[in-house]
Amino acid sequence: MQALYAQLLVGLINGSFYALLSLGLAVIFGMLNIINFAHGALYMMGAFCAYFLLTYGGIGYWWALIIAPIAVGIFGIILERTMLQWLSGLDHVYGLLLTFGIALIVQGIFQNYFGSSGLPYSIPDELRGGVNLGFMFLPIYRGWVVIFSLVVCLATWYLIERTRLGANLRAATENPTLVRAFGINVPRMITLTYGLGVGLAALAGVLSAPINQVRPLMGADLIIVVFAVVVIGGMGSIMGSIITGFTLGVVEGLTKYFYPEASNTVVFVLMVLVLLVKPTGLTGRTA
Repeated sequence: MQALYAQLLVGLINGSFYALLSLGLAVIFGMLNIINFAHGALYMMGAFCAYFLLTYGGIGYWWALIIAPIAVGIFGIILERTMLQWLSGLDHVYGLLLTFGIALIVQGIFQNYFGSSGLPYSIPDELRGGVNLGFMFLPIYRGWVVIFSLVVCLATWYLIERTRLGANLRAATENPTLVRAFGINVPRMITLTYGLGVGLAALAGVLSAPINQVRPLMGADLIIVVFAVVVIGGMGSIMGSIITGFTLGVVEGLTKYFYPEASNTVVFVLMVLVLLVKPTGLTGRTA
């Protein structure tokens, strides 16, 4: 049972990263209709930003949770203004190819300077140690990651689905001409939305740094699974991405316990089964 609980915890941790990353992808696709394949590279940049802040600036984990997403979000805004905005109205494949190229360039630059080995990032003193729950020993930092990720995901969902700003965002994607007539700057709104999606990826990178170390290819190892999560939940579905991310993390953890050989493929098997039954995903809607 100890091994089972340990795998469930690992599954929840992975599910937290899946949920944050797929949420960022869902926001970008749902609002901008861009398949952002650079998401994994931006997740890696968030982890490296936290590492640079600590190594060269002496700025610790708590400030990195704020600064790194903002810094990488600004980088994403520059990408959107200089490159991605010109793809508006074109087929999705153009955005996919462009962001895939950006991901290769960013990962190549970091790998050239830092190699492929992981760089350590220490857990903050306040989150060291663990709690004995009786049936298992829970590391405090891992519990913090799960709770914090869930709070951020739900807050983002509330912002998009239940606020006036979110209503304006959704309206701008469906009828930008009409929204402009009400005096709303649609291009600026789209740019900030892309920055929000990128910032969520960077936040996941900061949370991941003490657990998985900081590596140039840490995003490449994760992005394919995250895309599968988004497809299962429904492309552009905010709540679908959150629920599916955490659920598939737990399913992956249980598979590692009961049948380890299938743990690397179970997500993709589920994706195929879901697409056979409902091509739009579990919570997606037809156009």
